[in-house]
Amino acid sequence: MWYEILPGMAIMAACLSVPGLATVFVQRWSSGGKEKRVARYPYQWALMQRDKRLSGGSKHYEAKGLENIH
Repeated sequence: MWYEILPGMAIMAACLSVPGLATVFVQRWSSGGKEKRVARYPYQWALMQRDKRLSGGSKHYEAKGLENIH
């Protein structure tokens, strides 16, 4: 019957979604839980560059002086 295809479709959907979800979790783990920033406009790019200069690091998501805030 038509419902016999459902287990196969569920397995295929799970296998195809694993790489996308794994990418999200690995990125969050590697950047300390912060989301990846995207600069779609020149103003956003300027803000990212400012954050990178102020943090003193090579990464824009490394905050400076906020180690004790949870």
